[in-house]
Amino acid sequence: VRMVESGGDLVQAGGSLRLSCYASGAILSDFSGNAMAWYRQAPGKQRELIATITSGGSTDHADSVKGRFTISRLNAKRMVYLQMNSLKPEDTAVYYCNRHDNRWSWGQGTQVTVFS
Repeated sequence: VRMVESGGDLVQAGGSLRLSCYASGAILSDFSGNAMAWYRQAPGKQRELIATITSGGSTDHADSVKGRFTISRLNAKRMVYLQMNSLKPEDTAVYYCNRHDNRWSWGQGTQVTVFS
């Protein structure tokens, strides 16, 4: 299984973006039965976990994005989404998704750049 992220862009602070992630090659039961997550990696920093969604749809978000970002999933399409509102320059990073246990191959990510 390989993750395919998209939706990143150059956006002004305060703006919004919606990121998409497709689990290419995933068996539907394997996808729907596992927690999924979004991560990001800013230049010179380690990859950090920012949002998770369980198989049942329960979500959790890092404090740095809570109230601004929302993770969701559409199992039938093997898709995970990240709605990002009120973007800040510090949100600039490459964004990745994966199973919460990171057992699938990482994709190339999608670049989000927020300018003030």
